Amino acid sequence: MDFAYTAEAGLAGLFLASFLSATLLPGGSEAVLFAVIKLHPEQTLPALLLATLGNTLGGMTTYAMGRLLPQHLAPEKSALARRRGPPILLLAWAPIIGDALCAAAGWLRLAPLPCALWMATGKAARYVLVAAGAGMV
Repeated sequence: MDFAYTAEAGLAGLFLASFLSATLLPGGSEAVLFAVIKLHPEQTLPALLLATLGNTLGGMTTYAMGRLLPQHLAPEKSALARRRGPPILLLAWAPIIGDALCAAAGWLRLAPLPCALWMATGKAARYVLVAAGAGMV
């Protein structure tokens, strides 16, 4: 059986890798994005959009898991959440702390829509930098 790498297969794999790497599972969606846009430069914009969407949905899954934690265990809005709120999720892309920030935002019951928007903004910026490194932006 021959397997032909197509742009569609690459985009589907990129979405899946982006989603899974934003949950508590380890993964590196940046390498997948880099490979997809190097092999199919005409797919740079769809790749950026799908990677951002998948990674944001994965982050919001972690947010939702944080909301499952008992509310009575949550601090009365920590100082960081009080001072920074959803904009702290610009750092949701960062290794190690990103997953913790997403889970904490859910646990602290920060509003989901602003959390998703700030999260998507940070993740999109990171992916644009990866695309720029590939010479595509």
